[in-house]
Amino acid sequence: MKEKRRAPAVTSLPQSPQDEADHRVRRYALTMIIRTVCFLLMVVVQPLGWWTWAFAVAAIFLPYIAVVYANAGSDSTPRAVESPLAQLEAPGASSPAATSAEPGVIIIGESHDDREADDR
Repeated sequence: MKEKRRAPAVTSLPQSPQDEADHRVRRYALTMIIRTVCFLLMVVVQPLGWWTWAFAVAAIFLPYIAVVYANAGSDSTPRAVESPLAQLEAPGASSPAATSAEPGVIIIGESHDDREADDR
């Protein structure tokens, strides 16, 4: 027997590829802006001290972090696609209980006299 194909529920579908790509670009751009700020602060902060080294380390390692963070998209978490039909189907309803008393049977009897009366 052929199994019915069920349509997925809209609320359980993953994000569209275009929306996901836009989200990844925004995350990458944000991380690279933070890297640029760290690089500028490394140059501007005087006298040279531990702040300069902290900004330098951030400016060096943030490109790697930005790429990894951008590539770790939302598709890495599997989602179960739900069928709306499964939610709309009623659970197996039990058949109505049979009554113990037999329903009354109506018997209509016709006699010869009744037929003659109808012909008149």
